[in-house]
Amino acid sequence: MRLTTKGRFAVTAMIDLALRQDKGPVTLAGISQRQDISLSYLEQLFGKLRRHEIVESVRGPGGGYNLARKAQNVTVADIVIAVDEELDATQCGSKGNCHGSDHENGIHCMTHDLWANLNAKMVDYLDSVSLQDLVNQQKQKTSDKHVVVMHHSHVGHTTS
Repeated sequence: MRLTTKGRFAVTAMIDLALRQDKGPVTLAGISQRQDISLSYLEQLFGKLRRHEIVESVRGPGGGYNLARKAQNVTVADIVIAVDEELDATQCGSKGNCHGSDHENGIHCMTHDLWANLNAKMVDYLDSVSLQDLVNQQKQKTSDKHVVVMHHSHVGHTTS
């Protein structure tokens, strides 16, 4: 599997956007600061996300980006595929020429089917996780940090 920083950063930026969009368009500069991702890199990623109609841009003062559809209707697979990330664990890029193009009929290596099946499982899994799922997880983590647990120590009192 080749899930590089491009896919990871895109998913991270989308979670940040989804968490904040209820207050209006979210700026890439804000995401860049909060997530420590270069602004020019985010601009490239969001250009691709916009072309895939996952985000929409709002121009002018107070502009930025919003989700183009509800977070529950955006999957991790949508995001990763939009930024041109390959989800492929095969050595041959799923072309079937594992032993090189000089072999006739593009001979599969012995483990080709194993890796091809892994690809299918990865895509199925990433397609089953919505952006809303990730937002909910993030909100849960944040609320867990704000819970104060008081421990009462029971000091033994003896009565005579």
